[in-house]
Amino acid sequence: EVQLVESGGGLVQAGGSLRLSCAASGFTFNDYSIGWFRQAPGKEREGVGCISNSDFSTEYSDSVKGRFTISSDNAKNTVYLQMNDLKVEDTAIYYCTAAWERSGYGCFAEALEDADALTDYWGRGSQVTVSA
Repeated sequence: EVQLVESGGGLVQAGGSLRLSCAASGFTFNDYSIGWFRQAPGKEREGVGCISNSDFSTEYSDSVKGRFTISSDNAKNTVYLQMNDLKVEDTAIYYCTAAWERSGYGCFAEALEDADALTDYWGRGSQVTVSA
């Protein structure tokens, strides 16, 4: 059974940092890309970033570039989303996703817009709240 379990969310003041983890099981981790998406109340889902576990390439949305960093520990089957200089507008539920890397699927810039390319599987989400 495929599982993606997010952890590390919480409440932080603006300017602070949080690190989310996505622990994966049930599939061959190295053959998959992992994505991070978020959704705030009343807003559309937004692609935050992704990482390819085959070549460790990453992509980020313009809204988080320079502040967020995605890394992967293939030995632990875990992907991390380090979030620095958090802003109130980063408040959302953050989801990790996984997609088997094949033609048209995986971590590339357009995949953050076309969520289907990164979402064979979804986690349940982790709440991040940034206070002013």
